[in-house]
Amino acid sequence: MRKVTYSMGMSLDGYIVGPDGGFDWSGPDEEVFRLALDELRGVDVHLMGRRLYETMLYWETAEQDQSLDEVEREWTALWNPLPKVVFSTTLSEVRGNARLATGTVAEEIARLRAEPGEGEIAIGGATLAAAVAAAGLIDEYRPRVHPVLLGGGIPYFPRHERREDLELLETRTFTSEVVHLRYRVLR
Repeated sequence: MRKVTYSMGMSLDGYIVGPDGGFDWSGPDEEVFRLALDELRGVDVHLMGRRLYETMLYWETAEQDQSLDEVEREWTALWNPLPKVVFSTTLSEVRGNARLATGTVAEEIARLRAEPGEGEIAIGGATLAAAVAAAGLIDEYRPRVHPVLLGGGIPYFPRHERREDLELLETRTFTSEVVHLRYRVLR
């Protein structure tokens, strides 16, 4: 069965954006960007909320930007053809290789898991991840912890009232002092 993974950058105190909505602290260096590329290679479909979708729209036309480095060009080549499902109550259309979700997150994941393929179903965005976690559908958490305390904002981990036991699968510390953690949810 295809794994559902949740991978994003977060502050040491657990937020993906600060109280002001900013995430300028989370820009990856080349080494962390390569980790994201390696993760993306294992993904068959990416599920995301509206805010992340709108943020990632940059990559739809980024290939035209002559200032992109090799890693950014590689990301664009992988990201653009990747199927994406966008969960939004305000968007009526999406661009690129994306479609609007037609069911609940649990229904979409069940349908995607039933399709042929072994690649991961990646979750992007804390609000969507909270809904997926509440449904008990996340198989792996992969936070990239940045050396910053934000004091508030949107939390990486969903706030639901149930315990989840995890098994540490991997840790990696980068020269930028970002720490990658990979945990499997024990069921």
